[in-house]
Amino acid sequence: MTRALLTALRAPSARRGNALHAGAWWLWALGLAAAASRTTNPVLLALLVAVAGYVVAVRRTDAPWARSYGVFLLLGLAVLVARLLFALVLGSPVGGTTVLFTLPEIPLPEWAQGVRIGGRVTAEGMYFAFRDGLRLAALLACVGAANALASPARLLKSLPGALYEAGVAVVVAMTFAPHLVADVRRLRSAQRLRGRPDTGVRSVLRVALPVLEGALERSVALAAAMDARGYGRTARVSPAVRRATTACTLGGLLGVCVGAYGLLTADGAAFALPVLGLGLAAALAGLRLGGRRTVRSRYRPDRWGARAWLVAGSGAAVAAGVIALAAADPTALNPPAVPLTAPEAPPAAVAVCLLGLLPAVVAPLPDRAPGRAARTATTEKPRPGRAAP
Repeated sequence: MTRALLTALRAPSARRGNALHAGAWWLWALGLAAAASRTTNPVLLALLVAVAGYVVAVRRTDAPWARSYGVFLLLGLAVLVARLLFALVLGSPVGGTTVLFTLPEIPLPEWAQGVRIGGRVTAEGMYFAFRDGLRLAALLACVGAANALASPARLLKSLPGALYEAGVAVVVAMTFAPHLVADVRRLRSAQRLRGRPDTGVRSVLRVALPVLEGALERSVALAAAMDARGYGRTARVSPAVRRATTACTLGGLLGVCVGAYGLLTADGAAFALPVLGLGLAAALAGLRLGGRRTVRSRYRPDRWGARAWLVAGSGAAVAAGVIALAAADPTALNPPAVPLTAPEAPPAAVAVCLLGLLPAVVAPLPDRAPGRAARTATTEKPRPGRAAP
């Protein structure tokens, strides 16, 4: 029975019919992000980043948006460095007795009490800033993993009809950065092939104009394609339905935001679940009513199968496990910066974070999966009348 279960869960080769739903990747990544927001333990934050990076490495495709994960990692590193610099220059809200060095302090007027520039730099303050910066970097890494794994076009196709117009704007905004990165890489590769240097200020100036020109051309082509497909057409509905749709959607989204904020905070768990449930119900009713205005049809919609449930459930399990452990033992997941001690990884929290690796096992293998080409070449039989390679 165990062998049959493992065989059923074995990841198949990705095809159009069994491709994983884009929403499952986003729910998985948001679960990891929710877990990262509830801890300041550097070991657990680094583990969450490693989990997201490993899943991206083994399950991303060769599409332009799949190559943007490195940009999100660099952005997270920049956020971490900026947070450390702010703590170095402006000080830290926590004290400390381990003085690393002392910077020249600039005197400030009386109305700026509580703010300082320069002064003592303590190890406890820098450690506190490092943990905060690492948490922001982990959030960016989780969002970058969703951008690298989920196709924006397929995600747009799966949105409800009431959110189609807003979804188009979000998808266009999400695809701008990956396409920009792809254009920069393509132009730098062309410069290297021509024997021109691809580093330095002059190289950046030579690349900037073609990149902006390509972005403008894509915008014009997108506008023409949307106009040719009748984008923006809506069906006629009664004023009462429009007012009910607006009230349910806005009220539901407000309830979802308040409930999600309550789940992410330590003191709002009591009211968070009821408010979140009511908000989801009202939002779904509003989306159902708003879908009457949409006259578009869906061609071959993506299906939410068992593998999508497993991927989304793994992210939800990580979020729920970390939130429960943070409520049961706050010191383990949020160790104090004063006194300065080495971080420890609770075994239960490590096991919960490792649940995020489930998509690396159950998600379909992309075309670029390591070893797939070699297996295909060795197992393929020559066709009749054709010489074997």
